[in-house]
Amino acid sequence: MKTRAMLVGGTASHAGKSWMATAICRWLRRRGVRVAPFKAQNMSNNSYPCVDGGEIGRAQVVQAEACGLEPSSLMNPILLKPTSNLGSQVVLRGKVWRNLSARAYYEHFDFLWTKVREAYEELAAQFDFIVMEGAGSIAELNLKARDLVNLGLATRLNAPVLLVGDIDRGGIFASIAGTFQLLEERERPLVPGFAVNRFRGDPSLFGDGVRILERLTARPCLGVFPMLENVPIDAEDGVSLERPFAAPESGAEVAILRFPRISNFTDFSRLDAAWITRPLARRFRVVILPGTKSTLADLAWMRANRLDEWVIEQRRAGALIVGVCGGYQMLGERIDDPDAVDSPERSAPGLGLLPVATVMRREKTTRAVRARTPAGIEFRAYEIHMGETSAAPHAAPFATLEDGAPEGVRAAGCLGTYLHGAFENPAVLREML
Repeated sequence: MKTRAMLVGGTASHAGKSWMATAICRWLRRRGVRVAPFKAQNMSNNSYPCVDGGEIGRAQVVQAEACGLEPSSLMNPILLKPTSNLGSQVVLRGKVWRNLSARAYYEHFDFLWTKVREAYEELAAQFDFIVMEGAGSIAELNLKARDLVNLGLATRLNAPVLLVGDIDRGGIFASIAGTFQLLEERERPLVPGFAVNRFRGDPSLFGDGVRILERLTARPCLGVFPMLENVPIDAEDGVSLERPFAAPESGAEVAILRFPRISNFTDFSRLDAAWITRPLARRFRVVILPGTKSTLADLAWMRANRLDEWVIEQRRAGALIVGVCGGYQMLGERIDDPDAVDSPERSAPGLGLLPVATVMRREKTTRAVRARTPAGIEFRAYEIHMGETSAAPHAAPFATLEDGAPEGVRAAGCLGTYLHGAFENPAVLREML
């Protein structure tokens, strides 16, 4: 039997495509269908290592879990990890390929489409159904000629598209009806229906709205789905940081530096924290330097905003300073980048709060691990980083890996680790913070 597929497309970024695709994956699996997720091209600095050693977007990891599968780099063959507003690190089939500007990236369209098709066909040979996720809006007119992930992909595979709109943000009529208006005549048959996502309250109250949308689009509404705030899907990009967090001036006891190139901010989903971009005239109990796609560039940003001095002063005042991945590297004595793999800047002194030094390498470390805290709590975590960090011989480790190797460093009032996901474990969070 030929593998069937569908694409979950959106009216915009953060409309709930990942949530909808995950739900469909789980629904199909419960009915005995051999199903797998697929996102041809993802742009995210929130990634996760697969058993094959590659890295993919975290949403596809959740979707793989919904299908009862181990995540594979086939499920997200192209991952773009922004390094600036103008360029990205291109991860191809889970491995770093090149750093490219947006213009240079599109010059490789034919080659990239070949890689997308190969990954899709490998998955299709193993499963009965593929649930594909689009990116952004399916009606990005300026990108249509080079589209690898939305209607361009659906057209090549002749796959139907479910259009998802987010009613919680407002403008649901303009976003859904407007999207259909922007489709070309040849594209409209590919989109047989739409869904309204994130409705608060009694969905029957939107009955008139459904009828209006069905009249405007000449398509059926396939469902009005509720806002389920207790069923989150890991965020793929910084758009999710638009949702309300504790304000910098609030009473939150934890501060997290919001780096311009922040990555894997899902590490701190369990924390009520103030996300800050400037020094604040108040003391915090914990200050966190998160991961970043470009350590040296965000370290320079810290210094330009005098946040380096602020972090050191917070430490003097008694705060616990925590660095994860790139933040861990910044807390050390020095960062060297002899091959300019992270930034044009070849080296910079760190904040000097931990007895470690980092050298950036061309090869990226991507792996899932098991570890144990000093108090004996066992937890799962993962590493995704370009650098190698060496610690002073006397340094106490943050944790111990299952092979007995020390990981990270603990010092007076300061912690550093490469282990993403450690603070998503409530027991680790209680012990360490």
